Amino acid sequence: MSIFGSILSKIFGSHSATAATSGAATTTAAPAAAAAAAPAAPAAPAQPVDVHAVLAALAAKYPEKLNWQTSIADLMRLLGLDNSLAARKQLATELHYTGDMNDTAPMNIWLYKQVMQKLAENGGKVSPDLMK
Repeated sequence: MSIFGSILSKIFGSHSATAATSGAATTTAAPAAAAAAAPAAPAAPAQPVDVHAVLAALAAKYPEKLNWQTSIADLMRLLGLDNSLAARKQLATELHYTGDMNDTAPMNIWLYKQVMQKLAENGGKVSPDLMK
């Protein structure tokens, strides 16, 4: 499973991961493929998953205070995923980051914003505070 697929699975639950992962692939694919995937959108749950609520609940149980609201590394750690630089570079590759992966600060900021955007595109209710 891709790193982004793992993020989706941890937030939305395993039943949504397969559909959401295929949705994530189509959001970065050619426009024709994305258009073909558009009818799949109604298959999303009737109630969007409140991403902030899920993450806040996980953070409340986490033994350390993490800055998951702005940090991709802390978000990944909260979800029990590898948050190493290698893993973040792999996530950047999955999400088609075009910047310098050795300049980690801009990459990490971009990754966080992209993950939140992709969560919203895949049926997540993402608060404006998390989209900054």
